Amino acid sequence: MTTNKGTENPMQTDQLINLVEKALDDMKARDVVKLDVTGKSSVTDYMLVASGTSKRHVMSVAQEVIDKAKEAGMRPVGVEGENVGDWVLVDLGDVIVHVMMPDARSFYDIERLWSFESDSEVAAE
Repeated sequence: MTTNKGTENPMQTDQLINLVEKALDDMKARDVVKLDVTGKSSVTDYMLVASGTSKRHVMSVAQEVIDKAKEAGMRPVGVEGENVGDWVLVDLGDVIVHVMMPDARSFYDIERLWSFESDSEVAAE
């Protein structure tokens, strides 16, 4: 998909994912997981979830994602939580990035929340 909901640059979704994964890797984010939520969410197609080692690390990782997206001509749709540091969400349209402290990540368990199978997938089995 190439829509990048709400963004100005029609970057391919796979290119955007690669850009985000590289930024997360460069900043030593931990336990990076990519979730394909195509058809499960009307807001985005992919979520990347990563952990930081401290609040400062979480904020720095999220800022790196924002900076790299801007360098590539993408303006984030929104950023939430950057002043707190437990959980920063960066909305890049087709890709939403969650950078979280391990306790917050464990508590909210986004991976489990979005890993459900739709009723049509279950019926097809």
